[in-house]
Order: sequence, then C-alpha cells, then structure tokens
Amino acid sequence: MDGQPPRLDATDLALLRLLQRDARQTNKDLADAVGIAQSTCLERVRALRALGVIKGWHADIDLDALGKPLRAMISVRLRPKTTASVHAFQQEMIGAPEVVAVWTVTGADDFLVEVATHDVAHLRDFVLDRVTGRSEVVDARTSLVYDQVRVWEIPPAEQLTQQLTPKGTAPDARQAPAGTPRRSSL
Repeated sequence: MDGQPPRLDATDLALLRLLQRDARQTNKDLADAVGIAQSTCLERVRALRALGVIKGWHADIDLDALGKPLRAMISVRLRPKTTASVHAFQQEMIGAPEVVAVWTVTGADDFLVEVATHDVAHLRDFVLDRVTGRSEVVDARTSLVYDQVRVWEIPPAEQLTQQLTPKGTAPDARQAPAGTPRRSSL
C-alpha cells in the first residue's frame, strides 16, 4: 500500500461496522443486513482482508475468568535505545504470559506494557524480575488499571466519512449500538 487508506464505499463501511459489532455473523446475515447478494458479500469481506483493512478475527477474553483480575500499565524507558535493545525488550515482553499488549511509544517513555496478573505480589515480581531486572531499563513506572472502557466500533478516517455522507446528516458509520461507549469528537 502507498500510505493512503484504501478507498472504501458505503457498503464496505456497513460491512465493517457490522463485523466490529459481531465478527461471528454468518455471511448470509451480513449480506441480508447490507442488502447485497451473499456472493458479493463474501467477495467484499475477502477484499477487505486482502487490503489489510480487516487484520483478523479474535475472541474477546475475560481476563478475570482466567484468574488474572489485576491489570497494570508499565511505562518503560531504555538506555541505550538502539534497534537491538528495542527489539530484544519487545520480544522479552511479548513472550511473558502476564503481558497483554506492548506499545512502542514516543515521548518520555519508550514502551507501555499492559499486564494482567492474579495478585499484587505477582505483579511486583514481574516488574522486578522481567522489567527493571534488565540492564537497559533505566526507568519503569507502574499504574494499576481500575477499569477499562473500550470503543468497539472504530469509524473510518474523517475525510472518508465526509465523502460518503450527505452534508447535514450524521454518518451512520459513527452510530454505535445502544450502550456502547462513544468517543467525543473534538
């Protein structure tokens, strides 16, 4: 891809919106909801995958049910910050069973590491042994997560929405199911 988002039409956006709400819908249900033939729907979804718009299908796992109710975000700074040290740290973190996600970020910190553990002692041991125990880690700050509210329906880029929506009407790509948290537009 040339750095530009793929050109999606209203049907593509409707399919994406429905799949974000429930990726387990049958092709028949998707086609019926959008008003297209099942064969067209199947090809549209395949094309969205081929374009990289749909990256995969995932189960949303309840970490509490897995015995990992304690979540934390760990901000980490490395020195020296080299390609090798960044890669090694990423690999170490994603290999740890406590790690939910690793973000490489800009600013004062180099990484945000999201972890889930069964108790505070396990979190402490993880931070001391797997994070601050590494020689290249010069700073790590841990913040406990009280709650998480997740946006399940991500609208397309603003300019794409404006292209597909008549002026003066609300873009249906921003409609969230009842009870779904929404982001405010600034």
